[in-house]
Amino acid sequence: MAKIRVVHYINQFFAGIGGEDKADITPQSRNGAAGPGLAFAKEFGDAAEIVGTVICGDSYYAENIKTAQTEILKLIAAFEPDAVITGPAFNAGRYGTAAGGVAEAVTKTLGIPAISGMYHENPGADLFKKSVFIAPVSDSARGIKTAVPAMTKLLLRVIETKGNPGSPEDAGYIPRGVRVNIFNEKTGAERAVEMLVKKLNGEEYETEYPMPEFDRVKPGDAVTDMKNATIALVTSGGIVPKGNPDHIEASSAMKYGKYEMESVHSADSANFATAHGGYDPTYANADPNRVLPVDTMRTMEKEGVFKKLYKYFYTTVGNGTSIANAKKFGLEIGAELKKDGVDAVILTST
Repeated sequence: MAKIRVVHYINQFFAGIGGEDKADITPQSRNGAAGPGLAFAKEFGDAAEIVGTVICGDSYYAENIKTAQTEILKLIAAFEPDAVITGPAFNAGRYGTAAGGVAEAVTKTLGIPAISGMYHENPGADLFKKSVFIAPVSDSARGIKTAVPAMTKLLLRVIETKGNPGSPEDAGYIPRGVRVNIFNEKTGAERAVEMLVKKLNGEEYETEYPMPEFDRVKPGDAVTDMKNATIALVTSGGIVPKGNPDHIEASSAMKYGKYEMESVHSADSANFATAHGGYDPTYANADPNRVLPVDTMRTMEKEGVFKKLYKYFYTTVGNGTSIANAKKFGLEIGAELKKDGVDAVILTST
């Protein structure tokens, strides 16, 4: 029996080309396996082979999604594969967005099976779990040893079952939010009572309908003396000094910027622009104050509404940014502001 022909999609880092300095490379392909594809080739054994590897820089994909997908699909199709595997992207947001997007495009356009692997908080998982079978993996490349067998098993099962691998628990993929009818020996009422009794007795039980969990953040106390308050501006709308000096990503940000504002009286279009890739930047670039209202804050400062506008502003991009990174950014920014005696923050978005 002939081996299943598989193409593997990876980013510039896992291809060994480079990190952020090479994130803008255009799509390219190689014969055979590369990077983590070598581990997949070994795991597949006689069942499948990696016939080709397609590579694209994370920034290039994020900034040119339609063009990048067209180029990537052409490179994949040239290998005449039976299936495609993307990632694992772990908790890398831009990589996850690209891996999920490529897998979805392969399934819809080329009509062949495609799966991926991501950490459950990767924004790519949330974006594509309904259209792509995604194996849950750890949050970093340290988990490659468990990611490869899990993704291999999932791909082979998807192929074997012609796209109907069964439940997430049985097949090993992130739940897609798809409801199916099943038959059970006990009625729902009986099962519910059994779960309740176990819960009351402190015994372990498994819900049939898990709910999402969100952090509960206690609101800060109100500012009681605004006239003596120092106020800071923070934005997830991506306003940066012209040229984006810290190269904040247009999507799935991995960093934030901190910029001097003591001498700035207006976020004018000559000196500022948005790096955000998730909304039409026309109006923000025409007048960046629409997203980062420095002009209004300076007027209010002059009128004595509050005492002082903080000397720096912080900025990042909320488009596809993972919860883990957003939380990390917030904690770091908050600690600095508190240390410098800032009384309150105005957080603007898009």
